[in-house]
Amino acid sequence: INLTTAFAGLGVEKVRITGGEPTLRRDVIAIFQAIAAVDGIKQMAISTNGYRLAQLAPSLAASGCTAANISLDSLNPAKFADVTGQTTNKAVLDGIDAALKAGLKVKINAVLMKGINDIELPNFLDYVRETPVTVRFIELMRTGDNKAYFEKHHMRAEVLADQLIEQGWEPLARSALGGPANEYTHSEYIGRLGFITPYAKNFCDQCNRLRISCRGELKLCLFGDGQESIRHLLQ
Repeated sequence: INLTTAFAGLGVEKVRITGGEPTLRRDVIAIFQAIAAVDGIKQMAISTNGYRLAQLAPSLAASGCTAANISLDSLNPAKFADVTGQTTNKAVLDGIDAALKAGLKVKINAVLMKGINDIELPNFLDYVRETPVTVRFIELMRTGDNKAYFEKHHMRAEVLADQLIEQGWEPLARSALGGPANEYTHSEYIGRLGFITPYAKNFCDQCNRLRISCRGELKLCLFGDGQESIRHLLQ
């Protein structure tokens, strides 16, 4: 609470609880309730794998949570199992339905991978035609130990974005509290599609994120080396 109060005093209006997997915490609802009581906080969100969301969505909404970001790399159960090693595709979809029913704004994150889920754009299009969610494709990023995998499966999101524009989709302007995605809308679709393109020119120019690790370290960028411990200020 000290942390949230301090940042709210500096102008922060939105808090996201992420992890790890935050829904594994027994006190996740209490955490949202405490943050909701802080003056200045207008939006609260959770990032989750969605496995437990069907059970928790009503309580999350009641505690003040306003949005959920859910990982779902494929709508196809078999492909989902190939990517994640789990057979919980239905549980995630049930969680999305529960979150929408509870009134949460839902964004679905799918890592875009050539030869794996890039061919599923028609499936996601069918999904957002009738479902009020935003599906965001995140470009696969290079890390220290995935060189071969990256070279095999990385593809530019512009390829799919160009396909959307050809089909009549239009880009949306980013909101002040919005994330890093470039989103697109279509008059014949209830939902939206978007792309997070970390290799695009000037991608970092509109970054509005601060991150606090579980060790009390302040980080400005997930892929940056710099961090500053503020743990002593929280004790």
